[in-house]
This record gives sequence, C-alpha cells and structure tokens, in this order.
Amino acid sequence: MTVPEVLDLLGLVFLVLGSALCLAAGIGLLRFRDLLTRMHAATKPQVLGVLLVLLGVGLRTRSGLDVGVLVLVAVFQLLTIPAGVHMVGRAGFRTGQVAPADVHLGRRTHQEPPPS
Repeated sequence: MTVPEVLDLLGLVFLVLGSALCLAAGIGLLRFRDLLTRMHAATKPQVLGVLLVLLGVGLRTRSGLDVGVLVLVAVFQLLTIPAGVHMVGRAGFRTGQVAPADVHLGRRTHQEPPPS
C-alpha cells in the first residue's frame, strides 16, 4: 500500500469512529433523564467525535488550506463547548432543575469553623 492509501484508510477509520461517538452522544441525549447526565452525554463523546471526524477529513483531503480551516474549527469547538455547557449547567442549577444535593464540590482542602 502506498502512503496516500494508508492515509485514506486512517481517515476512513477516524470518520467512522467519530460518527459512532456522535451517534452515541445523540442517543445519550435522548435516553438520559436528568440535566447533569445529558450534559455529560452532550460534551464528552460529542467533542471527541467531532475531533475524530475533523481528523478523518483532514487525513482524506491533505490540502494545507483545508487542514488549516479544520484546525480552526477544532480550536473553536474546544473553546466554545465547555463554556456553553457550563452556562447550561449554571442555568439549570439556578432554575431548580439540578438539586443542590446532586452537586458535589469535591474534597475540601480547609476546615470550616463549626456553626455557632
């Protein structure tokens, strides 16, 4: 096999894997019941799926200008998706869609004084 054929095959594999992850994210959005799990389904597999699709398209086209545009699309995806999901989660918490008991802030690093 020649190098372009190998790159085309890798691009095809990345396209299939990325589209499968995007499909899994869409199914997760339909199947999950609460806001926090839907947010997880909307971000984790979706971002990786989009990046894999972009990588697959980049391997298939191999044009400098096209790859540059794909890199810009990937950077904007990585910058906007976390901020958007953060705002959705914050709005859900403020409107009562997320119970305060469901929010875990992690381990506390300092001791709070006991209530008096």
